[in-house]
Amino acid sequence: SHSEALRQREEGEWLNARLRLENARLRLENRRLRRENRSLFRQALLGPGPDKPPADPGEEAEALRAQLGRLQERHRRALRHLRRCRAAGGQEASGAEDSELDELLLEEDEQSVDK
Repeated sequence: SHSEALRQREEGEWLNARLRLENARLRLENRRLRRENRSLFRQALLGPGPDKPPADPGEEAEALRAQLGRLQERHRRALRHLRRCRAAGGQEASGAEDSELDELLLEEDEQSVDK
């Protein structure tokens, strides 16, 4: 009874610590992906550099579509992972993060219904 309660508490603390680490890792990855996205967007706006020959617009568009698809899939995987963490009891996000996550999850649900 008492020892069982202590064991459950330790398990909960261990799970919370693991989720905090995972959350920190995902935040870093999210920042990296945002930087990468901004960089790619700038490159797309500015076009090829002076040392690169002009790209075929159709080829470039197809490459950007493929890249967008990959980024969207990574985003969907990250949201699914967050949803699983949340279902496992990882309700440790701050109010702002929690509302942002709710918004992203709702948006993802709406997009999956549209497809």
